[in-house]
Amino acid sequence: MEKSQILPFVFDPQKLDQIASEQHEAYIRATPFPHIVLDDFLSEEVLEKVLDEFPKPGGASWLALHHPNSKKLALNDERQFGENTRRILTELNSSTFLGFLEKLTGIEGLVPDPHFWGGGLHQIERGGFLNVHADFNWYEKLKLDRRLNLLLYLNKSWLEAYGGHLELWSRDLSRSEKKILPVFNRCVIFSTTDFSYHGHPTPLTCPEGWTRKSLALYYYTNGRPLGEVSRPHSTLYQKPGGKRGIDLRGLLKWLIHK
Repeated sequence: MEKSQILPFVFDPQKLDQIASEQHEAYIRATPFPHIVLDDFLSEEVLEKVLDEFPKPGGASWLALHHPNSKKLALNDERQFGENTRRILTELNSSTFLGFLEKLTGIEGLVPDPHFWGGGLHQIERGGFLNVHADFNWYEKLKLDRRLNLLLYLNKSWLEAYGGHLELWSRDLSRSEKKILPVFNRCVIFSTTDFSYHGHPTPLTCPEGWTRKSLALYYYTNGRPLGEVSRPHSTLYQKPGGKRGIDLRGLLKWLIHK
């Protein structure tokens, strides 16, 4: 990985506070579940540096998540992140940014994940996909409940025809209610529950050699509202139009330790 110039970057608390105030109602009222799409989210100059140092598929120890429900690459080893990438991820886990997320979403007591478990850098090559799912709800290492996802896309000149849309699905899995194109400097934040179904189930059709790149961060709390409480489970992949799936492995663990 080539060493790039490190650009200074910190979030402007006043700007974040303004966004949170203006977008709070839109966030909590969004369908099919609370979310927001924020374009031109960061300094373009800084994000260009992050893109410049983003590892190619063969340029780092990517974890290949290839199974019937997924064909993607993930990297959460910060030692393999570029310096500008580390800077941005640190800011996204900072006290200033957590305060913004709490005001935007109404979820208090948010805790970041310094280990980037399941998150960090994501990359999907042509033909890759991620089936519709609800995320794991319990982080065993930190003993915390997962509450928010943040996805920041790094794809310049990305066309509709390439696919890779983030799809937000209805609670009954009958339809995709929103499709979000993963274009450069677009940030998507959404609440995670047992019914926040999302994914991009249609394989990518981008040109050969292109990839769908993103930064992924997850945020947690110690406990969650009673109406959202369920047994701890791993990712719940679903078949749209069918019955809601059951995480048998998670259920077995819950019964053993109950």
